[in-house]
Amino acid sequence: MEVSNKYIRFDWAVKRMLRDKANFAVLEGLITVMTGEQVKIVEILESEGNQESAADKFNRVDIKAKNDKGDIIIVEVQLTRQLYYLQRMLYGVSKAITEHIEIGNKYDKVKKVYSINIVYFDLGKGNDYLYHGRTVFTGVHTGDTLEVNSKEANEIKMKAPADVFPEYYIIRVNEFNDVATTPIEEWLDYLKNNRIKDNTSTPGLREAKERLLYMTMTDKERRAYDAHVDDIMVQNDVLDTAKMEGRAEGRAEGRAEGRAEGRAEGRAEGMREIILNMKSSGMSVESISDITKLSIEKIEQLLGDS
Repeated sequence: MEVSNKYIRFDWAVKRMLRDKANFAVLEGLITVMTGEQVKIVEILESEGNQESAADKFNRVDIKAKNDKGDIIIVEVQLTRQLYYLQRMLYGVSKAITEHIEIGNKYDKVKKVYSINIVYFDLGKGNDYLYHGRTVFTGVHTGDTLEVNSKEANEIKMKAPADVFPEYYIIRVNEFNDVATTPIEEWLDYLKNNRIKDNTSTPGLREAKERLLYMTMTDKERRAYDAHVDDIMVQNDVLDTAKMEGRAEGRAEGRAEGRAEGRAEGRAEGMREIILNMKSSGMSVESISDITKLSIEKIEQLLGDS
């Protein structure tokens, strides 16, 4: 395969490369396209996604940044299904708010937070690949939107709640099947297919063409990256196999009435094998629980019986 225009996956870039100030322009471009506002990142903040572990080597990655307005921006990439992802989004935003205000500070120090979530699994039902959520207070009887007084630079200004409360963006990558003609579509094409147009003028992708090129990596970086891609392929294969075996098991169970004990033993053995495969591929017990719907205690029991 030709590699001269082979680009690095975004989840890898977020974890390894986009934390470097020299590469901030890539992330700035994505956020600019999402929000419609010119964004300048001034620093990357400490985040739990900065940590690396074998169990979290490819399932999730996040980055937390501050822009030149002092707003906090969270970009999270989730590769596998997580049952309570919306709650996790809320927790991440709440944590970011509380982490960046000191005890005793006035509430005017609370930071605006943007949460950009790039998910590669079926999150909810909907026909779009991009969803945006913001807080608006609407009059129950009048239908008008609420604005409040805010004192800034010795001036009283009107500020809408949406200017204060967090904003959420959810990018459902797998739902994108369009030809890339707009900037956001070009970004989706890169996120899903690792493709960037040769003549792109889209913010962030212009820089990505130069800085996220596979051939510019060192031999050591390429080996690590190739191993990461192999891990993802193995994980996807394990998940697909688990789904197929689950369906086959259900059909077999329906045909095998009257052999309850044998069915139970067969189901336990099959599930144990699936869980062992998931665990050996690097998945955490929590991720296995989300996917299989088994409790963490049951999973640990099955792993202990192996």
